[in-house]
Amino acid sequence: MKSQIKGNILLFLTTLIWGCTFVAQDVAMEHIGPFEYQAVRSIIGAIVLLPVIFILDFKKKRDGTYQPMTIATKKELIYGGLVCGFCLCVASCFQQVGIAYGTSAGKAGFITAMYILFVPIISLFFGKRVSNHFWICVALAVAGLYLLCITGADKGITVGDFLTLMCAIAFAFQILAIDRFAPRVDCLKLSCIQFFVSGVFSAIPMFIFEGFNPDKIMAALGPILFAGVLSCGVAYTLQTVGQKYTEPTVGSLIMSFESFFAVVAESVILWTIPSGREIFGCVLMLMAILLSQMQFPSRKKKKVKTS
Repeated sequence: MKSQIKGNILLFLTTLIWGCTFVAQDVAMEHIGPFEYQAVRSIIGAIVLLPVIFILDFKKKRDGTYQPMTIATKKELIYGGLVCGFCLCVASCFQQVGIAYGTSAGKAGFITAMYILFVPIISLFFGKRVSNHFWICVALAVAGLYLLCITGADKGITVGDFLTLMCAIAFAFQILAIDRFAPRVDCLKLSCIQFFVSGVFSAIPMFIFEGFNPDKIMAALGPILFAGVLSCGVAYTLQTVGQKYTEPTVGSLIMSFESFFAVVAESVILWTIPSGREIFGCVLMLMAILLSQMQFPSRKKKKVKTS
């Protein structure tokens, strides 16, 4: 019970940092390209974890509790870091490009939260059944997304909104990957490898489409450091550790509230006021997210008496 409470607290802190990070991403796009931003912040996140890992391993060796990794564990750690890092890279790049194409921080937060619905959908392909009320959640989420994204009769869903939706699907794969590997390997080392992999993969489109621009990096240094140190180094590590101790349904519910913090942070920091239509869309999506995590008793078929 104590470990579950610990996991819930860690995931709550994760969502708070993630929600504020949407604003940092929005501000950074005024100075730097999306791929360069993602590559630099991921590498910073990995570098931040290196001394933490070194210190913790040193303390374990001093206390006599250090256990060297076996070859099988090392392979699992490297493989897990590659899978999680690639999924994180794809998700973060889609999200960042979506924001660069004009999707606001608050809207990006809510659309990204759609991963809580995509996780069960993807799980269907692995033989896991989904409750009937889940499809009601899908209908509510789609209706909310429509109200949130469609700003006029002739505008439709923007490119940025579509890219952010792709980010939600990629994040669903990242969450499933974390659920698989976190209980088997060291969480800090898994996060560190994940960020290095994400940074390296993000650097490929950076050099192709944007190049490396130190001046622009310095101009956006504040938001980059916030995202690199807090969002990557701290929050994603908290996610990895938190998912290790918390049940997937409870963890997904807590993490979905990053959308709420994103809207609040955007309103407070950027002084933006969402329209009534957008607020109603956000409410529908939040209802879908919450309803998807509720458990309803299944109907039992009555036995027919035979004479």
